[in-house]
Order: sequence, then C-alpha cells, then structure tokens
Amino acid sequence: MAKLDGQIERVVFYNEENGFCVLRVKVRGHKELVTVTGTAPSINSGEWMTADGEWSMDPRHGQQFKAEQMRMSKPDTLAGIEKYLASGLIKGIGKEYAARLVKAFGRDVFDVIENSSGKLLKVEGIGALRKGRIKQAWDEQKSVRQIMAFLFSHGVSTTRAFRIHKVYGEKAIELVQRDPYCLARDIRGIGFLIADQIAMRLGIAKDSDLRARAGLEFVLGELTSNGHCAYVRNDLLSRTGELLDINLEIIERALDHSLQHERLIQRTDHSGRDLIYLPKLYLAEIAFAKKIQTLGKGKHPCPPVDFDKALAWVQKKTGIELAAAQRAALKTAVQSKVMVITGGPGVGKTTLVNSVLMVLTAKKMRVALCAPTGRAAKRMAETTGMEAKTIHRLLQYNPHKGGFVHNAENPLECDVLIVDESSMIDIVLASQLADAIPLHAAFIIVGDADQLPSVGPGRVLQDVIHSNTIPVAHLNEVFRQAASSRIITNAHRINQGQMPEFPEDHETSDCYFVEVDDPEKAVKLVGKLIKESIPKKFHFNAMEEIQILTPMQKGDLGARNLNQTLQQLLNPRGEEVERFGYVFRVGDKVMQTENDYDKEVFNGDMGRIAKIDSELSELTVDFEDRKVVYDFRELDELVLSYAITIHKSQGSEYPCVIIPLHTQHYVLLQRSLIYTALTRAKKLVIVLGTKKALSLAVTRAESRERTTTLAERLKEYA
Repeated sequence: MAKLDGQIERVVFYNEENGFCVLRVKVRGHKELVTVTGTAPSINSGEWMTADGEWSMDPRHGQQFKAEQMRMSKPDTLAGIEKYLASGLIKGIGKEYAARLVKAFGRDVFDVIENSSGKLLKVEGIGALRKGRIKQAWDEQKSVRQIMAFLFSHGVSTTRAFRIHKVYGEKAIELVQRDPYCLARDIRGIGFLIADQIAMRLGIAKDSDLRARAGLEFVLGELTSNGHCAYVRNDLLSRTGELLDINLEIIERALDHSLQHERLIQRTDHSGRDLIYLPKLYLAEIAFAKKIQTLGKGKHPCPPVDFDKALAWVQKKTGIELAAAQRAALKTAVQSKVMVITGGPGVGKTTLVNSVLMVLTAKKMRVALCAPTGRAAKRMAETTGMEAKTIHRLLQYNPHKGGFVHNAENPLECDVLIVDESSMIDIVLASQLADAIPLHAAFIIVGDADQLPSVGPGRVLQDVIHSNTIPVAHLNEVFRQAASSRIITNAHRINQGQMPEFPEDHETSDCYFVEVDDPEKAVKLVGKLIKESIPKKFHFNAMEEIQILTPMQKGDLGARNLNQTLQQLLNPRGEEVERFGYVFRVGDKVMQTENDYDKEVFNGDMGRIAKIDSELSELTVDFEDRKVVYDFRELDELVLSYAITIHKSQGSEYPCVIIPLHTQHYVLLQRSLIYTALTRAKKLVIVLGTKKALSLAVTRAESRERTTTLAERLKEYA
C-alpha cells in the first residue's frame, strides 16, 4: 500500500453518519493540494494526517488518494495550529482568536489550554468567561473525540458521541465496555441494533443472558413507543425471540431475572392475560387512577351555587343560550370534583369552558389552566382571556433534582385545574399532573376523544371515559354558526365513517380536494400552492400561516422530502449549517423533537431559526415567547417543520392546512388520523392526493389497539 502524509487544508465533505470524508491535503513534493477520500471518526482542518491506501484516477475529479486507513494527530506547524484552532473545533475560538493565541503561545498553545489555562487571560479580548468556555470546550472535545474513536473502532456511526458524553461524561467508554446495551436504554438515536453490534465486537455471546435481558427491555420499550402501557407475556417473548434469533428458554430465563430484580413487572389483568410492564408505566397507571378517584370523593371547593340563577346570569352576560348538554355539564362542573368534557369541533366546548370559568371566578375560585403544548396553551389563553400554561411549565421542571417542582408534597396553588387537549396526554405526564393537584381542588379534563391518542404510551382520555367511573359531558350538537363551515361538517362526516363533501367547481368553500395521482407531481403542486396559489387567492402568508400535515416521515409525500423541497422554495439562501443530514438556515421553520428540560423546550414546540454563530458553533431558535440556544452538536433535537406529521400537529391550530394523502401512506391511513388533520385548520383545508387514499382513511376506524389497564384500575379504586 502507498503511504501519504500531510496537513489537512480543507474538509470538502464529511458524512457524520458513516465518517466518509473528502479532504484537500497539503503534501510535501506536490505543488497542488491532494484530494484524499476515506473514513475517519472526526476531521478538522489543520490536523496532520497519515494515510495508507492507493492512488486512483477519478474521471471527473482527476487524481485522488483513496485511504484504507487514516490516522490524525495535532498539527505542529504554526499555520496548521492556527487553522486547527479556527476550524470550529473549540467553542469560543474563531479565526481571530486562533491567530491571537498562536501569536502569544506558538507551538505551546495546546499545552497552555490543557494545563495552564490561566495564561489565556494574557491574550487581548480573553476574559474569565471566554477563558472558562475555551477550557471547558477543549476538555469536552477531547472526551468526545475519544468516544468517537471508540465507536468508530467498533464500526459504529459517531454522530451520537456528543450525546453519549452528555449523558455519561468521562466514564462513557468504561460504561459502554461493561454493558454496551446501556446505549440503547439511555441514548436517544442509538437503538438496540447499534448497541448489539458493539456488544458482538466486544465479545458478548449471542445467547448471553445480558443480551437477552437487553433485548427484552428494548422490545418492550419499542412497544411502549407505539402506545402500549404493557404487553402480553408470551407475545413479548416471541417478538424478542425473533429479534435476537436465540432459544426462547434463554429469553424466559432473562425475563424471570428482570422480574425478580423489578426491572420489569408482571400482573394478570381481569381477562386472565399475563401482562409485562415497564415499572414507570405500571406505577403511573396506579398513581393516576388512585389520585383521580381520591379527588372525586371529596367535597367541591366551590361554595353552593343557585344553578338557575347562575345559568341565567351567564347567558345574559355572554348573549349565548346554552344547549341542554352544555347546561347539564355546567351543573356537573360546579358539583363534581372530577369531570370530563368531550366532543368534536363546533359543539361548544369553548363556550362551555368559558361559562364554567365565569361561575367559578365569580365565586372567587383560584383556577389554573393548562394544555400539553405551547400552541394549545396559547389558544386556551386566547379563548378564555386567562393565563394558560403548558403542563411542563405549570409543574415547573427542576433540572437539579431531575423532577417537577410541583408534586404531592408541593401541590399547585389552585382550587380548580382545567386541562385542555387531553387526548394528547400520555399516562406518565397525566400521572405527574394529577400528583400535583391539591386534594381539595376540582379537576376538569377537556378533550376530543376521537382524535389520535397521545404519541407517548396510554390513551388516558378514552380510558377515563370508558371506565364509567367519572362524570362525562358528551357534547355532540354542532351549532348553526359552526355548521356553515365545511371543515367542521366534514370532520363530523369522517367521524361517522362518511366521505367528506367538497365544493363543485367555482364554488367557494373552506375545504377543498385536489386530485393528483403521481407523488412527484403532488410534491410540485404542494410547492405551487404554498408559494403562489394560496397566498394569491386566500391571502395567507406562506411562512407564518400555512402548515403541511402529512401522515408519515418517509416517501415523496413524507415530511422529510417535503421539508427539503419547501426549504428550497421558501428559504433558499442565507447563513446555514449542515448537521445530521439536514441543512439548517436562518429563517427556517423548525420543530423540537424531544423534551429538553434543561432548555425548557418540549417535543412538538415550533419556532424559527433566528441566528447561526459559526465561531461559537451555536444556533438560536426563536420559540415565539423566547430564544433558545443550541450547540451545533445538539441539532439532532431539531427538524425542519414546513411539513410535520399529523401526530406532531395534535393540540395545534393553523389558519391554513394542506394534507397530502396518498396510497403511499397506506399503513397509517385511518379515520382518527384524517379527522385530527382536518380539525387542525381554522380557516382553510386543502386535501391533496387520491380519493382512494381518502376513502381508505375514512373507512378504517380501528385506531391500532393499545394495551392499557387504566380503565380497569379506575374501576378498582372507584
């Protein structure tokens, strides 16, 4: 093999998923820079590279060196050191500070940063804050690069190295060597298969008990991410056997071990099924059911109300005559400690909640309002004229203690708690919210039970209703004003299994269908609608007021492809950074994809990229109410959000919604999905695709069943 060594002048391309890179290298004896291709865990300009490989002639790019192996070391020339420091590797050092540091310390600069960082204060412009930042970034990158090299040596992508360091710190490699499956448990984005690959390389046997236990927990974890709170024992064993390809006896032994050590819990349900739970879900169901039933047994905090007088007063003040179901619900709200208000769009849930609030506040009740997402809370505040918070903000996360400030020991200060969009709430969050309600308070749960269930495990709203242990106000009369909207009438038609009705040609409406068979043509049409047709005809702002809601992530009409298409159409130029397969540009619409309690941003929060700072390797997102800063290495928490999945749109409303529906989406097409999508729109909906796909969605009523035992528990503690 030929050998080549030289200084990396420029990183032309680097794929973070597999480490493939194209480099321009300054090599002794070569006038021009040499193009080198190969793979490496991490690359920075200025580094010294030694490579084994062979020369080849690329028809387009000329002579190249294809490296089989590459080894990197810190540069020792002043020019190389400066380039290396300015490469973005260390936060707080850009081109300007790199030059100042090299001028001040020469070849000793690395030693100064690592061992005598106090000397950095002698450099003009470096104060205590920047010095601390440089030292911290230096130590961090050193540790991250060690993790990258370790992962890379075991054939694994290095993209999650920063995340691994964030979770495990200095002990990362030691912990992973001891139990590589901890990666699948603790690190988002690293699944069981990657952890398994490392385990195999480390010599862990295919039929080892460690692998079987990890496989069981992984499979059950995957099932809970599909909404289950538990799973039938034998089915769990079979699924794990398929994944691991080992004898079922080993998996049974592993399950018994996990049950014995309470890593998993087994209980028999009322129909005799042996169910296996993750402990936190088992405990969450019990805690929620107990608290709800305990709350329901107490005396309502509201002083006695002369109901007929109160009703007349509310109707006179609002100028709205309440329907019979609303009147009955209002009466329940001032008498029952716990109740549910449910119904579809246009049936007067908002009017009822406002009427309840009028009576309660007139009686000097302290009322707290909350909803699962920022958008839902904002809408609740707009419709009630009172402050409404997200559940997370209401409970106040404490990052130091790793839990919420408000809980059973420190309950919320309120007499009544009203939660909206409750169909979105998973069992863990529901349990945490219930835990924080003071025992004297009343609890009103508002939501549309026909919408998609929560993204997380459970189906809390449906289970509470089906338990028949809590008073439920079902509102189903569509009011005259709402009935004039095709969005609302079609939502109710879909709910009843009937095809929606769309306007004839030249008829104006707020709900249209555009037939387009070919997915590629459909993508182009989506772009044209957003960029030209809708702004021109309906005067909606393309960036601010139009949202695409699609059934899935993948495919031509999936969120990922639509986002890239729309980014090119709506925001083609500007300062940008590429990470994790996405280009992020100032002005882009983005969405948070996980709960980040330290930053106080939560799964589904949407914002706009306000700033990209290459020197600090930071990107700032404006989330309407505040600005949040991300390190470039944390950008796997964000995705573009010109198009989002229908699941992610729950609890939000948009002036205009475009819904691509195609048989490409076959596996996900179901009634609750299209119903949820349609009801996200305030003023205009355009369904775009094939009638066949729409018909499939409308006729498939079975929302994939979830194994939960909350209804059973509610009956048990009633």
